[in-house]
Amino acid sequence: MKRTHLPLNALRVFDAAARHLSFTRAADELAVTPAAVGQQIRALEDMLGVVLFRRTSKGLELTDEAGAGLEALRTGFLHFEDAVQAMQAGQSSHVYTIASPRDFFAVWLAPRLAAFRGANPDVRYVLVDGEMTDFTEANLDLAVRWVEGPGDLEGVQLGTAERVTLGEGDWIAWPGDPDPGGEGEDGADENRAPLIVADAGQALAAAAAGMGRARIPAMLAGERGAGGPAEPCRRAYWLLAPLPQWRQKKVKALVAFLTDN
Repeated sequence: MKRTHLPLNALRVFDAAARHLSFTRAADELAVTPAAVGQQIRALEDMLGVVLFRRTSKGLELTDEAGAGLEALRTGFLHFEDAVQAMQAGQSSHVYTIASPRDFFAVWLAPRLAAFRGANPDVRYVLVDGEMTDFTEANLDLAVRWVEGPGDLEGVQLGTAERVTLGEGDWIAWPGDPDPGGEGEDGADENRAPLIVADAGQALAAAAAGMGRARIPAMLAGERGAGGPAEPCRRAYWLLAPLPQWRQKKVKALVAFLTDN
């Protein structure tokens, strides 16, 4: 069913003018000029084909036609407000759905989320494992990823784009560094990554156990107390979200907290 085009701005001006019975006071409420109010009212009268106001010696009066539609109009505006609040309800809630690598969550993100909840007791979290979890499918608010940049998403970098090499011997590969011997290292094909693990945390543990050497995000290694000289790299931990999520007040609040702590 095709819906009739509604001149919502003009109807809002009409509502204000009808409440005040004054174009001047309606203009003050709407932060426009009285002339602009008059133009909107005239345009609405032309569209409807009726007169909405009459000027008398006592001031403005509503016509019978204007009064007949006023109650329904105000009820409609209340429904509009309810609809907007319903659409905003998910964004204004205190539930955060976050995807993060397990190792990063354990050593960096978890204590900060706990501190944020300590300052905001109504907050609840839904934590999703998987660095590349789809935002739409998982209904994510935020994701932490070890990537070269935000790509098509909006994001802020957490920490520095640096890594450290730990351990000795053959390379240990993980998804964030899948071919360590092939990026300016002198390892030949047969010397590359005889051990492949699931994440940087496992790579760090394997290197610490003497199973080889691994290149670990400096931010993660430092939180785990694993030393070593840091070197620049292309990747860093990024806090990411699509632009609509990034505009949410709750997301802005959590991002501000995480980037300040």
